[in-house]
Amino acid sequence: MQFRKALIAGTIAVLISGVGHAGVSSEQANKLGTTLTGVGAEMAGSSDGTIPAYSGGLTTAPAGFKAGSGIRVDPFTAEKPVLVIDAKNMDKYSAELTEGTKALMKKYPGYHIDVYPTHRTAAFPKFVVENTAKCAVEAKTAANGRSMSGCHAGFPFPIPQTGFEAMWNHLVRFNGVAYVSKYRNYNVDSSGHATLTTEGNAIEEYPYWDVNKPTANVFWEQRLNYTGPARRAGEGLQIADPLNYSDEGRKAWQYLPGQRRVKVAPDLAFDTPNPGSGGASTFDDVFLFNGSMERYDFKLVGKKEMYVPYNDYKMAYESKAGDLMTPNFLNPNNVRWELHRVWVVEATLAAGKRHIYSKRTFYLDEDSWAAVASDAYDARGQLFRAGFAYITPAYDMPAPVADLHGIYDIIAGSYSLTAFSAETGGIRYTKPLSERDWSPETLAGSGVR
Repeated sequence: MQFRKALIAGTIAVLISGVGHAGVSSEQANKLGTTLTGVGAEMAGSSDGTIPAYSGGLTTAPAGFKAGSGIRVDPFTAEKPVLVIDAKNMDKYSAELTEGTKALMKKYPGYHIDVYPTHRTAAFPKFVVENTAKCAVEAKTAANGRSMSGCHAGFPFPIPQTGFEAMWNHLVRFNGVAYVSKYRNYNVDSSGHATLTTEGNAIEEYPYWDVNKPTANVFWEQRLNYTGPARRAGEGLQIADPLNYSDEGRKAWQYLPGQRRVKVAPDLAFDTPNPGSGGASTFDDVFLFNGSMERYDFKLVGKKEMYVPYNDYKMAYESKAGDLMTPNFLNPNNVRWELHRVWVVEATLAAGKRHIYSKRTFYLDEDSWAAVASDAYDARGQLFRAGFAYITPAYDMPAPVADLHGIYDIIAGSYSLTAFSAETGGIRYTKPLSERDWSPETLAGSGVR
């Protein structure tokens, strides 16, 4: 399957030079809610019917779900795979597979993906759709695409014209306003040995989506308090990302028990090895990409139909770490794949910038704007790491959630899994903290309420 030729005007081969970009015309915005969903996805299904038409997403909890629980019941537990793709038949489906997926099939004879019927489960509260319609004509980028303004509590660019605009949709994606979890991160080395790298309590907030605030300068805040392993217990970090990266960068703080003080930590960004994954990924590998876009030029390539992880309730909420973390790759029997349309964005290292990845490709789910897969290349142009996010829409919010993600090191033969909470209570929605509770001074003694 080839890249689609019929793309919304201006999306092919767009490279940002030295200017920002404004929203689309009212005529284009009128497509939202008609031929496009309220957040910009194609309303119609695929020509062969494999991808169904959008019908509003999943907003009704299945039987067995307990309100207020962080564990979400799999609504598709009775379904069976309709297709299995492995090294033997991958050539037939090559155009619909990411480079990372194909590399894993070539490297490991036992690796395969189980493809299930496609369900477009992403759904949003009414205010998200209403505000997105306004943002479509009012949002704009500046500073070569690296800052955004003119939008609050809506997707800024539902009809993206540039790679930067598409990535802004991913950065501010709607997961809900505030939620907490107790999570575990694991590494599996090339010998197949699994190690717990981090266990902790996480608070995630998106002030950008808080309708009780007229505006928000910060779109994402995260606080992590580590409870394990023993060598890391008591540590903490806090991050705040702004909408205007041209005036201020990421703000980050770290607390180390041995020093008994909170320190400014500007290095918790870009390609700094992330201690949360034992150094197996970078800080901007979190959620497959996060933080400032200043080190890359982002090109919007177009839209494709791709096999990607999707509706992975079994993996996210029912798996046991011992069964899931198998040698070389996650247990394929626990990972659900579906055919979905994704926006493809290519990032190439900007002139005068440095990063361990010279090029990156991101695959953004059209229904949720979450990055669901990524390919990263080293300085030689060799495929280095492949990332996958395991989306599980929270039908109780409703909100697409793609925090659980893994990074495969194709060269080293190892992989990591971040934000695994199936054995520790899942993800629970809560009320936002006060501004006082987000002050860096409270980091040392903070915890999940």
